[in-house]
Amino acid sequence: MKPENAIEVKNVTKKFRVYPDKGHTLKEKILFHKRRAYEERVVLDQISFEVKKGEAVGLIGQNGCGKSTTLKLLTRIIYPDSGTIEMCGRVSSLLELGAGFHPDMSGRENIYINASIFGLTKKEIETRIGDIIAFSELEEYIDQPVRTYSSGMYMRLAFAVAIHVDADILLIDEILAVGDAGFAAKCFNRLKEIKAGGTTIVIVSHSMGQIEEICSRSFWIHQGKIAAGGNPREINMQYLESAGKKRQQIVEAKKERQRKEQQSRKQQGQEQTDKDDGPQIVRFGNGDVRITSVRVKREEEKESDSFLTGDRLIMDIGYQVFREMKEAVIGVGIFRIDGVRCYGTNTKIDQTDSCSLTEDGTVRFEVPVLTLLPGKYLLDVAIESGAGILADYCKEASSFEVFSPVPDVGIARIGHRWRFL
Repeated sequence: MKPENAIEVKNVTKKFRVYPDKGHTLKEKILFHKRRAYEERVVLDQISFEVKKGEAVGLIGQNGCGKSTTLKLLTRIIYPDSGTIEMCGRVSSLLELGAGFHPDMSGRENIYINASIFGLTKKEIETRIGDIIAFSELEEYIDQPVRTYSSGMYMRLAFAVAIHVDADILLIDEILAVGDAGFAAKCFNRLKEIKAGGTTIVIVSHSMGQIEEICSRSFWIHQGKIAAGGNPREINMQYLESAGKKRQQIVEAKKERQRKEQQSRKQQGQEQTDKDDGPQIVRFGNGDVRITSVRVKREEEKESDSFLTGDRLIMDIGYQVFREMKEAVIGVGIFRIDGVRCYGTNTKIDQTDSCSLTEDGTVRFEVPVLTLLPGKYLLDVAIESGAGILADYCKEASSFEVFSPVPDVGIARIGHRWRFL
């Protein structure tokens, strides 16, 4: 093992047997021996990476890609089928909420048990138990059974114990996703202090902001292999773009199935309803002009339902004219999935040249730089006459999802700067 490394993983493979219908009793195993058939799934396939002493590394990827399995291998909860793992120093881990806690014992008693599992002596625990309880902020509950604790209280106690072990290597699996915002920030600041003190950290998280803030490198695990590794911001962007493309493929496949189903129903003479990606569109107006399509794109010709903050967004609105409309006004509304109106505008507000709709056509609404923060958004589209007579209003005509590598919170990223005066 290299002297500068804390962790070395070389060509590690891990497989699991999946039994679709396994017999559990002796009688079942004898009578239904065919149930013993299983499928062997490769969770990790020849992965290799190194982590230097004092370095913080993030593991990212979709659920089921092997991130948590990697951490379990590092803690030696499970062992690889092939390959080697070498680690240097005392290891502390936060893999599952409250793992090792006895529900009928008090928080205080569980501190002694959990800390001893990490290798502390009784004397060492006694000198630190005051700090552990204070950090967890559970003073008034510490002598109550932990089965009475909420998930957030479990997390507080587990985290407080793990960070007071003085470990050389700290392994964390998504535990910071639980708990109130104030305590999560406190934990994250403590992780920064631990990192500054020379502790090696490996963290699994779906929060791209957390990974970028604390880690100097990240590894993207995809289908059991390391797809990429390096600067967290660059790797996170690659992962998010890949996730967006996969989501788009799923949506396109779903639309194709729906198109075939609609075509089949049409051939059978069944009544058709206006639909967009499945659900029936709620619409109202006098029908002089009718919205026929709303296509959201990231590029000129390619539809997409996923974007990154900062992307270009194009919306092509198709319409059919049944009666000429003078001085038409076309509007767009963007709503968050919880109903919050994020933005709304129309051609009249933007003082675009007034137009008369005389024949079928398409109008393009373009956002050069999308500033919306992560979330799912719904689009309302409307066409009305200059006199305010509504021709067609399509509620939730389309939708899209925004991902972002930045940790800002709220609805949109507002341009800003900081200066010390």
